[in-house]
Amino acid sequence: MNSNKSFRKTNNKRNNNEKNSFERKSSTKNKPFSKTNNREKTFQKNNNFSINTYKKSFQNKQEFREEEQKDIRLNKFIANAGICSRRDADKYIVAGNVQVNGQVMNELGYRVKSTDIVKFDGKVISSERKEYILLNKPKGFITTTEDEKGRKTVMDLVAGATSVRIKPVGRLDRLTTGLLLFTNDGDLAKKLTHPSHGIRKIYHVVLNKKLSGEDIYKIQEGLTLEDGFVQVDEISYVENSPKNEIGVKIHSGKNRIVRRIFEHLGYEVEKLDRVSFAGLTKKDLPRGHWRHLTAQEVINLKNIK
Repeated sequence: MNSNKSFRKTNNKRNNNEKNSFERKSSTKNKPFSKTNNREKTFQKNNNFSINTYKKSFQNKQEFREEEQKDIRLNKFIANAGICSRRDADKYIVAGNVQVNGQVMNELGYRVKSTDIVKFDGKVISSERKEYILLNKPKGFITTTEDEKGRKTVMDLVAGATSVRIKPVGRLDRLTTGLLLFTNDGDLAKKLTHPSHGIRKIYHVVLNKKLSGEDIYKIQEGLTLEDGFVQVDEISYVENSPKNEIGVKIHSGKNRIVRRIFEHLGYEVEKLDRVSFAGLTKKDLPRGHWRHLTAQEVINLKNIK
């Protein structure tokens, strides 16, 4: 009996020891990061300088990149100005056509700063990216940037074309359809609208009756209207169409000039569509749609004398 009691006592003591040991282990498992956290704190304390230095270095690099992004490579600057492509710009830079702050710049990798004055062939050029949008205007929209009467304007049709402020080059009246160019390039807009440059436009005209051969001759020779003499560059019947459909090429920029030519001779213009402007055409451009000009088209416009 005493032997059994001694055995039970020994077992109870062993069980209690195992229980206490398990509880201590469980307690440790419930706080698995207590010692680790202390080690991490020690690591952070010993490495605070390194971490802060890294953060500061990273911020400095970010600021440097942002500052660098404000500058722009010279060839891109020239391309953004609409002068030519980047590849061609490199050729002009090497040839000495470009000046920065009054000095010829031959360094291809030069980065233009916001304070720099860049000249191409002696003329100051802007770093602002130029936009050139061609619209095939439908009937019923007036050519203006805003209208006090709340009427539909051509700006409604190109509202999503670009984020920069663009303006129409010249105008088409509300009933006239066809090509209308928009841009923020003031120099080009002035060139395309000034009479001295003689920008050619081609119109498809539909009259209320057949145009006589005699009147075609009168138009070819020129007419004197209320605001002076006007003469078209070319006029002819539209091929394979009735003789009330006429093609007219003209460089005059006078207001409503095509309509007034035919009205002067007793005709009524039922439809008037501008199918070509300064060499640009309506190819692959449905009515009411717009597109960006290609780089080559922009160069062609800038090369007009």
